[in-house]
Formats: sequence, C-alpha cells, structure tokens
Amino acid sequence: MSNKEKLKQFLGLFDGHARVLIIINADPDSIASAMAVKRLLWRKVAHVSITYFNKITRPDNLAMIELTESDLIPYQETDFSAFDRFVVVDSQPDHHDCFSRVKFDAIIDHHIETCPEAGFVDIRPEYGACATLLTEYLKAAKIKPSQKLAAALMLGIKTDTADFTRQAGLKDIRAFQYLYQHADINLVIKVQRALVTQDDLDFLAQAIKHRKIIHNRAYFHKGKMDKPDELVVVADFFMGIAGVNWSIISGVHENRLIIVFRNDGLRKGAGNTAKEAFECYGSAGGHKTMARAELDLKQVKDEVGSTCKRSIGDWIIARVEAYAGKKIE
Repeated sequence: MSNKEKLKQFLGLFDGHARVLIIINADPDSIASAMAVKRLLWRKVAHVSITYFNKITRPDNLAMIELTESDLIPYQETDFSAFDRFVVVDSQPDHHDCFSRVKFDAIIDHHIETCPEAGFVDIRPEYGACATLLTEYLKAAKIKPSQKLAAALMLGIKTDTADFTRQAGLKDIRAFQYLYQHADINLVIKVQRALVTQDDLDFLAQAIKHRKIIHNRAYFHKGKMDKPDELVVVADFFMGIAGVNWSIISGVHENRLIIVFRNDGLRKGAGNTAKEAFECYGSAGGHKTMARAELDLKQVKDEVGSTCKRSIGDWIIARVEAYAGKKIE
C-alpha cells in the first residue's frame, strides 16, 4: 500500500469533532513523530494533545522540547476522559504498562511488529526511525513542514540511526535530505550541543570506575537513581571502549529496574536478547543495536533472592550472558 493510501486510511479514523490524544514514551524520535501527527490532523479534528509518561532529564531532549515548542503534557496531568481518539507513535501498546490505559485507534511505529490491534496499524521495522515514516506521510499530504517541525524530524532520524551508523536505510537518508531543505539548522545544532550535565559526568565517572567487562560486554549497575536517562549516556559512551561490542547499563528508578542495551549490530540483536532474557519480568525489546527493559523490581528481587543469591547487577549479567553468548556458571 502506498503512503497516500496509508495516509487516507489514517485520516479516515477522524472527523471534525474528534479530540485526539497522542501518547508517547518521549525521546527525540517519538516527540518529532507526534508533532508530525499533530500537524497532519491540524484543522481536521477539534483538538490534538501529546502526552508522555517517562521522566525527561537528558539535556538534549529538554532542549529539543523547549526549542521546537512541542507542547507536551505530562501523563499525570492529562485528563483522558476529554479525548475520544488515541494514537501511539514510535512504540506499541505492549511496550509499557502506561499504554494499557486506553484502546488505541492508531499505531505507527518502526519497531519489530508484535501484531497489535487497532483501527489503523502501520509498522515498518525496515525504517531506522519513525520520523522517516511520518516525513513520508507529510510529503504524501503535500504539507511543507515548518522549520521547527523539520528540525525535530531531523533530530529524530539522527538520534535513532546514530547519525546513520545504526539501522539506517535509503528511505531514512532521503527523508533527512528532504528535511534539511526546510529545517532550522541552528536549532538542530543547539539541541545536539546540549549533551550532558555535570551530574551526568559524575554518573559517568562512577560507571567508568565500577564497570565490568565480560566477553567483550561492558556492564554497570547503579542501584537507586533519580535520572534514568543517565543510563543512556553511559551505554552510548561505553560503546566507544576498544574491544567492547555490547553495553548493558542498569539502575533502579522508583519501583522499576531499568536496563539499557547497546551493541554493534554484528551479533545477536539487542532487542531479541532483551526480550528473551527479561520480558517475563516486565516489558523488554527494541532494535538490533539498541534495546530497553523496564522490570517489576519486586518480582526481580524475589527471583534474585530465591535462585541465584547474587546482587541484581550479577543477576543481570548472568541472564544477558546466558541469552547473548556464553553462559556464566
């Protein structure tokens, strides 16, 4: 089915009285994609809002939200009863418990398909970023993106493809080239320069000091933490260590054990490994080179205490090694 046909099918879900809520797990790709959906629905529905449920602390993400004026509303402050249509982009209902609150009318994503049910489903795992898919929708609708929207979509593509070094295809490159003509490049530069805070550096220093390298895989478990996004900073940094082809960084936030995965894409996929090793304890999955797991801490503690008699960090290592490579005895 062509992008024009897909777009027509998507827009057919809504009428002029619809009040639409887009729900995301906020990162550059999902923010940009949600902004694009909002633009597609402009003047076609009564109202559109974007809500997010994760805690946003990374300075580049905060800068993107401020500079693009994306108007995100925290999940806790959203009155769900005020909406009658629900859309998820750059994710799927089974990726997090927060998505289970509503029945989605539309799902647009680029992760591996898990056969979700909705009135409209467009999932394309061959795309490096959901922002690429939404850029094609804008072109099919003959909508010229504003400078801020084009910049946001560029950032979404750059982030999810790691500047075209991870899971990027020709469609991602073409979308980026198109957006470059319309984007505020200074905005893109400002966001990219807002990479780390001093707190991030302190966290990184601790991770470097206490890292474990096993079978070319770098591990660090923080324990309790306030900013889960710091795990991503460390996971990306550790992939620059000579000889390291996996990075598995974890920490405890509130009642969840969060694990961030990165790998070089030359071996078993990070998404499959995360899913096989940890899905039974919560949500887990992702791409070939990057993945995430968010697990129920009580269930993990019960498992750690009853079986392996190790720390949570050692338990993570044992399960990753069992599913990604040689098992640790």
